Amino acid sequence: MRRSKATIAREYGPFPGVEKVHGVTYDGRHVWFATGDRLHALDPASGKTLRSIDVAAHAGTAFDGRHLFQLAEDRIQKIDPKTGRVLATIPAPGGGGDSGLTWAEGTLWVGQYRGRKIHQIDPETGAILRTIASNCFVTADTRVDG
Repeated sequence: MRRSKATIAREYGPFPGVEKVHGVTYDGRHVWFATGDRLHALDPASGKTLRSIDVAAHAGTAFDGRHLFQLAEDRIQKIDPKTGRVLATIPAPGGGGDSGLTWAEGTLWVGQYRGRKIHQIDPETGAILRTIASNCFVTADTRVDG
């Protein structure tokens, strides 16, 4: 594995009334972060929270270019970011033990903390397409440039 030192460009928070952030994603304009019972849209230029969506938001958050996906206990919710409506739900592969979520290759990737796995799943059905085993706990997952 090739390692490089990270440079912190900017930090955000603390946020009023927010104790923990459970998931983060970027839609090209806003940084979305999950806080248990809400998704918040943050303007990365100003650092201000612009709006919130009342929705269960217990772990990972992902964006597919059009919709937000949010882990909520034993399910993954597909959310319209414009209206805040939950459009669909699919089962989460860990049945409530999932820890991270990302979008890549036209599919969702779900991390399982204690299960030490990352599952590639079909975003329409929740069917597991592939599983990657890890020798360490999986707290989050993300994809960059393939």
